[in-house]
Amino acid sequence: MSEGRKLLQPLTGVVSVVLRVLLGTLVVGFVLSLFVDGMHWGRGDVCVTADWTGTSGSDFRPYETLPGAGVNYTPTFCPLEPTGTGWQQFLGAMRTAPVTVLLIGGLFLLDRLLRLAARDGVHTPETATRLRVLGWWLLLGSLVVETVRAVAGGALLATLTEGDLVSLAWTQLWSAPYLAVLTGLGLLTFARIVGASALLRDELDAVV
Repeated sequence: MSEGRKLLQPLTGVVSVVLRVLLGTLVVGFVLSLFVDGMHWGRGDVCVTADWTGTSGSDFRPYETLPGAGVNYTPTFCPLEPTGTGWQQFLGAMRTAPVTVLLIGGLFLLDRLLRLAARDGVHTPETATRLRVLGWWLLLGSLVVETVRAVAGGALLATLTEGDLVSLAWTQLWSAPYLAVLTGLGLLTFARIVGASALLRDELDAVV
């Protein structure tokens, strides 16, 4: 086993297995949905939880509270029909499908990065480039996915409620993907480090 391959284990094997299991699960779920009644593969949740509208629960007390304590509840808006309309199903899917795409794409880029780094070496310009691509994928992709998810949730809520604030509901549903953004920034930093080490290695090889 090469030195680069040793350095990248066991992450290389784990990522490869997880990626294949995830893809296999998606394929099996899609195939089963074509032949099994009641399975709705790829259909998103058509309910929206408006957690910013939670109020004191004077009429909703699942537990007896102690003096000085109150109960808050969070309303969840759902269509009367469990599956909703076709438009509501589409909006529900848009709240979950982009997350799956981001996850599978990130695992694919990471798997390719690890396999090629194990074959060609860790301290190479190609490895730095692949690290940079993965970093931008997580950084920009997480922001895009969160925005799509929030906008779809706001549009779905608009099909279930009415009021002056419905058009701004997506801003309340949006939450910053701090971990993904920080991870992306970290990968971009490591890409510069690997690129600098690759350049230094080439200079040393030229001297020797």
